[in-house]
Amino acid sequence: MTRRRMFLRMITASLLRRRSRMLIALLSIGIGATILAGLVTIYYDVPRQMGAQLRSYGANMILLPEGEEKLDTERLEQALAQIPAEELVGATPYRYVRLDMTSRQQSFTSAGTDFEQVQKTSPYFSVEGRYPESTREVLVGKEIAETIGVRVGSTMELTYQPAAAFASGSAAEDRVPGATLSGSAEGWSGGVVYVTAALDGDARIAQITIDASTQTEEYGGRADEDEAFAAQFIGKSLPLTLGTDVDALSGATVTSAAVVEALNTARAEAAPVQPRTLNFNVVGILVTGGEEEGYVFMSTEDLVSLTGENKLDVAELSVLANADQLEAYAAAITGAEIGVTPRLVKRVTRSEASVLEKLTALVFLVTAVVLLLTMICVSTTMMAVVSERRREIGLRKALGASDNSIRAEFLGEGMFLGALGGVMGAVLGFVFAQVVSVNVFGSSITFQPLLLPITVIVSMIIAALSCLLPIKRAVAIDPALVLKGE
Repeated sequence: MTRRRMFLRMITASLLRRRSRMLIALLSIGIGATILAGLVTIYYDVPRQMGAQLRSYGANMILLPEGEEKLDTERLEQALAQIPAEELVGATPYRYVRLDMTSRQQSFTSAGTDFEQVQKTSPYFSVEGRYPESTREVLVGKEIAETIGVRVGSTMELTYQPAAAFASGSAAEDRVPGATLSGSAEGWSGGVVYVTAALDGDARIAQITIDASTQTEEYGGRADEDEAFAAQFIGKSLPLTLGTDVDALSGATVTSAAVVEALNTARAEAAPVQPRTLNFNVVGILVTGGEEEGYVFMSTEDLVSLTGENKLDVAELSVLANADQLEAYAAAITGAEIGVTPRLVKRVTRSEASVLEKLTALVFLVTAVVLLLTMICVSTTMMAVVSERRREIGLRKALGASDNSIRAEFLGEGMFLGALGGVMGAVLGFVFAQVVSVNVFGSSITFQPLLLPITVIVSMIIAALSCLLPIKRAVAIDPALVLKGE
């Protein structure tokens, strides 16, 4: 029998003779290894899980155009090419325009977008009904729905007033004899008031037409038909001051102020511009508790049909990456010099970084405490074993056994328990991490192959450290005193 086999036989025999105590030590190491493996697995998988969860809070990057020029599809695709496809959860384009609903005397902001991408970047959107799936369908914010009294299944007639092409550089330059000026301004409850004025040979107002159909019918809406109110403007030179040059319409001060502002900012159009009107079906009511409830959402194709322009104001991106990676992607987009400016949504990226930092600290703290308790438990158990084997150790030393042989035997027992407990803990740790991940994050995790050897090695080191004090006591046993029965 070789020395190695003899050594292993001595260790296994010693462990089997004291099964109850060694089982306690094994369970201590196994539990410690389970917590270690489980927390390490969770720690390495949590950034992915946490990133997926934080995507439910909305986009973490926004793409804006540089300067006054709008975004277009080509530049947006070039910007998205700087981000790995596997990390891009969604990219939602938006175009915002002001639309009128004259039948309800309202004006509001409409957003043209891609609803498939909206569901990826804004999963927190709650829709009563469904998302639009085809053309001429809209999603109406709850605030607007309550204001104009629409619900799922209602019909909305929306009108877009294109921006006019002006004859000169400023409103003052347009006020020339014989000119026809057109202007608009926001009146009561966001409704837009439109004004057209014809100037005479002295550049004074000769004729005025007021469209206040978006104002309340009993108050501001009367500005269309009140001849006395309109007559005040005839013969006056622009600009005007409400209360000095003209008086407000009774009960409609806000609308009157909008008429005066529209006149003061009115411009001469180079060519007449006709409004565009389309009918839409309401298929969903949007509830978010935020500003999105004040918008009407339609497909990008429908908004292009209304405006005649295929441009974008902004794109919201949801990227599965941490703060440092997002900074790198933003720098890559900026460096590409494609006229796109990236902006990070700080509240999301900072929250993710803060949570991960706290989680890291928690993992290290819990792991350290568990491993310390494991060392104490194993050390206490081995101390008890040394006390039980005191006579045996004394007899062996009296027969010529060296201190190193005593150290090797106890250290071998401890490391054997560490290896066995490490294997057990690595398996149970993955099961523990899987249960936590499924119950907390709702998704499974992948097994890390390096977890097994790392857990076994750490367990063996912890077991070896736990044996240092018991070994010291075992080596210090005096065979003469033990054999005398003291």
